Amino acid sequence: MKVFAACANFLPCQGAVAQVSKPAVSADFPIGRVRESAQLAGLETRDTADLEVCATLAAASSLPVRSWLKIAALILGFCVTSCAIISRHEFNEPATGWQTKTGQLMYRSPKRTLIGDAIVRFSKTGNFELTVSKGPGITLLSLRQDATFAEVKGAFARQGWSGPVAKAPQQLRGWLGLRDQFIRAPNQKVVRYAAGNETFLFRF
Repeated sequence: MKVFAACANFLPCQGAVAQVSKPAVSADFPIGRVRESAQLAGLETRDTADLEVCATLAAASSLPVRSWLKIAALILGFCVTSCAIISRHEFNEPATGWQTKTGQLMYRSPKRTLIGDAIVRFSKTGNFELTVSKGPGITLLSLRQDATFAEVKGAFARQGWSGPVAKAPQQLRGWLGLRDQFIRAPNQKVVRYAAGNETFLFRF
């Protein structure tokens, strides 16, 4: 009887334990679902964020390509338009056999008048140099020319120019005609030359 009483007393205790353990298990299960849902939400958030980042990177990667194409086109256009300004032609330097003349130049056109000191150098092979200055250290115009190519610099020439003589701008044609005048008459002390509405007068 004592044994059965003990068993009887034990069973309620076991039931009590079972009743206590069930809420604990049922309480843990929703928490597990919340964690799992949070993980799934995190995956969805990351997937969406990754897609957005990929779309942003794709859009950003396309912008530099267009920008670089525009920059390349601008550089190419600049090189094409500037090839006549930037000289890569190698002129012969003055050497033995070149003739040098120093004096003054008076230049006139409908819009300009220039009076300055002139230094002319030329060779029998057709190389020609002209420097026009106004006082020490102030170069108004510097011209280098051979049979096919010319280069003009200085304040009087504005931005300057260089290229084949046959493609020279109209405003420089008179200056580029001086070479032939000096080569044809190398010993003249006075050289007069007219080109259109421009006149050149050299006195040496």
